[in-house]
Amino acid sequence: MDKSTVLKRIVDCGVVAVVRAETPEQALKIAEQCAKAGIVAVEITYTVPGAGDVIKELAKTYKNGEVIIGAGTVLDAETARDAILAGAQYIITPCLNKDTVTLCNRYQIPCMAGAMTVKEVVECMECGVDIIKLFPGELFGPAFIKAVKGPLPHAKLMPTGGVNLDNAADWIKAGAVAIGVGSNLTKGAKTGDYDSIYETGLKYIEAVRRGRKE
Repeated sequence: MDKSTVLKRIVDCGVVAVVRAETPEQALKIAEQCAKAGIVAVEITYTVPGAGDVIKELAKTYKNGEVIIGAGTVLDAETARDAILAGAQYIITPCLNKDTVTLCNRYQIPCMAGAMTVKEVVECMECGVDIIKLFPGELFGPAFIKAVKGPLPHAKLMPTGGVNLDNAADWIKAGAVAIGVGSNLTKGAKTGDYDSIYETGLKYIEAVRRGRKE
């Protein structure tokens, strides 16, 4: 699947599931429920034990492209390359790391990098970041996206952190191309309630649709 197709599918869905888990098995179960709910973009963070192996397993499971597997909390180009070799189809970093972006562009892998200020958003765009992750989102609120889109209407922004069912549609309405959702989506895994992940996932998909209609 080429870069433009991966990005289009992520944006069309509008939800990126951020998977942080205590074990590889837990991460796999979370990803399964997200896929069942129709969330096509699943980000396995490198805080998950054996993240590379989890990505490899998911890449085999969804080899036909039903789910696009990404790697998150990537701090350097070495980790990005490891993730890509394992089967990651996009890379997400908490902040801008130019070497990581260069590597992703070299291999035509979509890259999302974190930013907190307008200056950092511009720097991300100058370096060739495909989607800029506003992180941590709880420090901004949807109004920040609307403000940034004033001088930078072409910026592709995705909030992560602090996104919940109460504000998901507001983020999209403000101009976000997608939302990154972590614990508010996956918290059921801590108690073994994986069905709740599926049910919550459906609600996030609907929230994105609602935000785009408003």
